[in-house]
Amino acid sequence: MAREDLDRKVDLAFLAAFYGGLLTENQRRVLSLHCEEDLSLSEIAEEEGVSRQSVHESLSRAAARLEEMERTLGVAGRFRRMEDGLSQALSSLRAKDYPRTERLLEGLLSLDQEEQNGL
Repeated sequence: MAREDLDRKVDLAFLAAFYGGLLTENQRRVLSLHCEEDLSLSEIAEEEGVSRQSVHESLSRAAARLEEMERTLGVAGRFRRMEDGLSQALSSLRAKDYPRTERLLEGLLSLDQEEQNGL
């Protein structure tokens, strides 16, 4: 499998963790089979009793919906920024670099404030 395909599946599975409940049951099932079970479109089509084209269209719609929700809401991106910032702050704290730790934590707090203020 090409690296780009794997990255795409990981990204879609990540977005589905945040927004999957807003997809149709069919879209969630097909997305899960493709991203988590690593089934090909043909394998999914056989398992679901539909055409390969139908699976492709369902996956395309699901991906477009997930990406649109992320563009609109930004929850997954915010989570990644918070997770990265916390990891960096912990590393700085372990290194006893307290000024950097403080700056990182202040940045995380301002990110949280922006979210609360709707920015």
